[in-house]
Amino acid sequence: MKITVKLFATLREGRGKIVEKEYKEGIRIREILHDLKIEEQEVAILLKNGISSKLDIALSSGDYLSIFPPVGGG
Repeated sequence: MKITVKLFATLREGRGKIVEKEYKEGIRIREILHDLKIEEQEVAILLKNGISSKLDIALSSGDYLSIFPPVGGG
């Protein structure tokens, strides 16, 4: 099944802005992070199809993820 992952800010470094990959049916978000070499602590906001989500949620074909790192600055 095809999953689209939209990465933001520092998470784009070495990965690009949008990653589209084929994954096994029912893959969990945590497994996709591992596949993309993104540490869980690097994720501040995680959206599945535009709605806040958790790492253990299973995905379906056509789902998309938006992943944001913590925001710094002042």
